[in-house]
Amino acid sequence: MGDQATNRSVRRPAVRLIRLALLAGVLTATLVLTGCSEQSQHDWKNLAMPDPASEQGEHIFTLWRWSWVAALITGGIVWGLMFWAMWRYRRKPGDPEVPIQTRYNLPLEIFYTIAPVVMVIVFFVHTVDTQNAVLDDSGEPDHTVYVVGQQWQWTFNYVDEAAVESPNVWEAGTASYIPTLVLPVGETTEFQLRSPDVIHDFGVPAFLMRMDVIPGRENHYRITPTTIGDYSGKCYELCGVYHSRMLFKVKVVSAEDFDTYLQGLEDAGHTSDQPLVGGSNASTQQGLPDEVVSE
Repeated sequence: MGDQATNRSVRRPAVRLIRLALLAGVLTATLVLTGCSEQSQHDWKNLAMPDPASEQGEHIFTLWRWSWVAALITGGIVWGLMFWAMWRYRRKPGDPEVPIQTRYNLPLEIFYTIAPVVMVIVFFVHTVDTQNAVLDDSGEPDHTVYVVGQQWQWTFNYVDEAAVESPNVWEAGTASYIPTLVLPVGETTEFQLRSPDVIHDFGVPAFLMRMDVIPGRENHYRITPTTIGDYSGKCYELCGVYHSRMLFKVKVVSAEDFDTYLQGLEDAGHTSDQPLVGGSNASTQQGLPDEVVSE
């Protein structure tokens, strides 16, 4: 009886301590979340991912969200088992100096081996499915834009467009001018990525898609914007001394406004027989073919 009473008296403070810790954690999380700005609350809700503004981005966002769910569930189970073991098997009065050492637990070790393998397989399958969906290039795109990353800006070439007579109208950035990429909402645009000199990485955060732009390699991917609005794009690759200039604007507009924009480029004289490789002050690395076409 005396030992049982002693064990109960020792256990009660530990239980109270755990409850107080849980209550403190809940109160702290509540205060942090209620004190966040609307943008911060949105980031928490989306797990630091922007709202997808493209059909391809929806696939990536779904994979991202459920990956976090799986990770949080796994982390909760692991942390729960850790704290339960620390409390359940804590040293009590009267216990020996050195606790009983268990050499192995075969069922537990089998579980620890199989569970991670199953998780990796599930993640791999869903990742491959998402990759196949976002890189699907079957059929003909509605529009094609040759994107050229040079030192140190972007050039956008709109080719084979029915809205204009020229085979190519373009918008080129310079050291003092950030270009704008205009895309029609609800229509699929294929980006043909090219570089005459250094490696860049072309992407729009709101589309949740990006891809390397590598000299000598013809990369491409497609985007179908779903929301009209203004976005920002950038180079994700540390491409050189003026990497900070590799910015561009993105406008997703209606099909009618898109045709009007292309006609405006043609009226402004931004036309050529073939896609431009760079703007007026673009350059290539010494020793490489000079493929830059001036404005």
